[in-house]
Amino acid sequence: MPDKKWYASAIADVFEAHGSLPEGLSEKEAASRLRKNGPNELLEKRRASAWMLLLSQFKDVMIIILIAAALVSGIVGDLKDTIVILIIVVLNALVGFIQEYRAQKAMEALKKMAVSQAKVRRNNTRHEVPSTELVVGDIVVLEAGDMVPADLRLVEVHALKIEEASLTGESTPVDKSIEPLKEKASTSLGDRVNMAYKSTLVTYGRGLGIVVATGMNTEIGGIAEMLQGEESTTPLKKRLTDFGKKLSLVVIGICVVLFFIGWMRGEEPVRMLLTALSVAVAAIPEAMPAVVTVSLALGARKMVRKHALIRKLPAVETLGSVTYICTDKTGTLTQNRMDVQEIWTANSSVDEALGLEAEDLLILSMAANQDSKVTKKGRRSGDPTEIALANFATQHERFQADWKMKFPRIHELPFDSERKMMTTVHKAGAGYLIITKGAVESLLKVCAQKGQKKIEQQAEAYAVEGMRVLAYACKYVDQDPSNLPPEKIESGLEFCGLAGMIDPPRPEAKKAVAECIAAGIIPVMITGDHPATARAIAMAIGILREDSDRVITGQELAAMKPKTFHKEIEQIKVYARVSPEQKLLIVTTLQDKNQYVAMTGDGVNDAPALQRANIGIAMGITGSDVSKEAAHMILLDDNFATIVKAVKEGRRIYDNIRKFIKYILAGNCGEIWAIVLAPVFGLPIPLLPIHILYINLVTDGLPGLALVNEPVEKNIMQRPPRPPGENIFAQGLGWHILWVGLLMGSVCLVLQAWAINQGKDHWQTMVFTVLCLSQMGHVLAIRSDGLLLFRLGFFTNMPLLGSVLLTFALQLIIIYVPFCQEIFATKPLSWQELGLCILLSVVVFHAVELEKIIKRKVHAKR
Repeated sequence: MPDKKWYASAIADVFEAHGSLPEGLSEKEAASRLRKNGPNELLEKRRASAWMLLLSQFKDVMIIILIAAALVSGIVGDLKDTIVILIIVVLNALVGFIQEYRAQKAMEALKKMAVSQAKVRRNNTRHEVPSTELVVGDIVVLEAGDMVPADLRLVEVHALKIEEASLTGESTPVDKSIEPLKEKASTSLGDRVNMAYKSTLVTYGRGLGIVVATGMNTEIGGIAEMLQGEESTTPLKKRLTDFGKKLSLVVIGICVVLFFIGWMRGEEPVRMLLTALSVAVAAIPEAMPAVVTVSLALGARKMVRKHALIRKLPAVETLGSVTYICTDKTGTLTQNRMDVQEIWTANSSVDEALGLEAEDLLILSMAANQDSKVTKKGRRSGDPTEIALANFATQHERFQADWKMKFPRIHELPFDSERKMMTTVHKAGAGYLIITKGAVESLLKVCAQKGQKKIEQQAEAYAVEGMRVLAYACKYVDQDPSNLPPEKIESGLEFCGLAGMIDPPRPEAKKAVAECIAAGIIPVMITGDHPATARAIAMAIGILREDSDRVITGQELAAMKPKTFHKEIEQIKVYARVSPEQKLLIVTTLQDKNQYVAMTGDGVNDAPALQRANIGIAMGITGSDVSKEAAHMILLDDNFATIVKAVKEGRRIYDNIRKFIKYILAGNCGEIWAIVLAPVFGLPIPLLPIHILYINLVTDGLPGLALVNEPVEKNIMQRPPRPPGENIFAQGLGWHILWVGLLMGSVCLVLQAWAINQGKDHWQTMVFTVLCLSQMGHVLAIRSDGLLLFRLGFFTNMPLLGSVLLTFALQLIIIYVPFCQEIFATKPLSWQELGLCILLSVVVFHAVELEKIIKRKVHAKR
């Protein structure tokens, strides 16, 4: 495993432990170690074959029930029913297979991050070898632009800076050193400045490092190993699985009871068996898996237009259950760039010597003491900190364009981690201007003037606000100091000012956080950055609001007992300097407290938590391939506000899926009541299996599918998230299904008894028609839980209105077209009989509208 604490070891001890020398290993020794320990690459556990993935789609309870329904239809004697059901089953399985097959790319993306070549020193000679051939003990040469090929303990650095944002979350390149650190159990990756980690990027300077870990033993290898864990089950899968199990038990129970009641009454066993099988066919909602899948697919397609790409369909619905959003700071809530927020100036004699004001001197120092370059497109490139300083200076009102000519650079002392300073020497008229920038404590040691306490207080004030503080000092001399030693050049300086920088919040982040909170979703910041910086950003955008809201570091988290963390986690709103394992711990602990967690991130370090979260959200622009493949959803615009839009859309989709379930099960319940109660009242079975299948597939399917286009309810983002354990039939849905089904079945039985009494031989066609058209009235009524259809408007969901009219037209075709009469065993109705069927069909519609009025009055009284 990674984390051998080589950062706490002296360089000599590291060489000795790995049997290596500064001139490197011999080729023979390197080859021997490669054979023994294997290549420097990430391994992948054996994945299920495509065939096994496809077969696994048929394990779902609802799918098993559908297959049973197909067998039942075949036993009843109509093979075309069986064929239609099996087609639905296969199509649904194919959609699930495609989604899971695409999701297996996470490890492939990790492998692609490995560099193809590495510069290594062997036998005191520099070579370039494939990075997969690196072994522990190799001496690796690092230069600006290189991707670090393995985990290294640095043994030599020259102004070396490494960008580690993808691994640690640190927003700026890290200055590297070679000195051993004090051994601490909780020292985070971001604090191990004498280490370089595989797949991070060298942005400045050069260095040497000894390989201390390769392949799966690297830090990124540890992350890859965590990615092998199982993903969490989505709320929709849990609810539909639970529903399928309960439905299967209910169907079996009804069939058994119905068979024995008829048998005990003296009915023929064969006839009662066929009746029981008809009930089974009526109870199975064949169209449900297909319609739910299509609903999620259409929702995902709509969300792409809102810059949210859904990689795994059930994640669309999961958004509606989210209670926590654990978000990375860098690039997610912030703009992933440094900006100078504040400057503070101090008077010095250098101002007078150059004929400048104190603020002029600081702006000149910021513009002159930096190495960023302007590209042909007018943008700056280089170190992010220097870009920020240069942009601020050149855009400041006191900046003078001719300063570069007046003060040409003639010498420089590059920054290094020992001095923590960078110095440039400029010709300034008859004399020379020395400008030094660096850490405040470093510059104060080489400055001569008084008032250092005031400077320290101002720097501390900036740091408390989460800013990164850089200090500037100057000196004006008569003689060219270029040939002097560094300690002479950087002495006797006069302090001239401070610059406070921060990675600024996204402008829309504050509003997005407020909307999350209004929707009952708790945002939590998890970052590898400094705690003061994290606190400042969290305060600015509203994540920290209450006195009880806490900020803790990874070190504090590591020292915390699991029980204490489990108890206090809901008060912690900001985590700073955390490791990938700790990110995963935060997500799993929240899940243990029955929270549904969304995790946003863009780096390799976020991938395990993205995969384990109920919904992982990766950044599309700045995100690594690994984070994108591990995530359930990708923000194409890297905008935190897009999450709010996605949550809103997810809630709308789940509401519409519930409406579909309400619609389809109430209709199926009506069929069951009609079939079960008919023999009780001495009536024949009112429907044929082909009628039942038509209702379940066409009458249920077309309007049910159109329900997914129902517009969003106005108060949807003022509602709290659905309780994670809430049953799919909660909030009165189950009772609605039962009473509407009973009413629908009763109307059909009354019509059946009347028609038989009147001697009408086409009574079955009338019952079939009333059952179909009653469902059309029902689907129009359930478009809203509170608003009457006339208030909601007929034309606010045109696909649904169109599907209702189409279903009505198809019913007329079945009744009056001879070819269809033969298939569906129907007979033509007179206009009077058709009118009676239509009149009886609106009973359910008015009953459901009356239910809304009663609910509204009861709610008003409460």
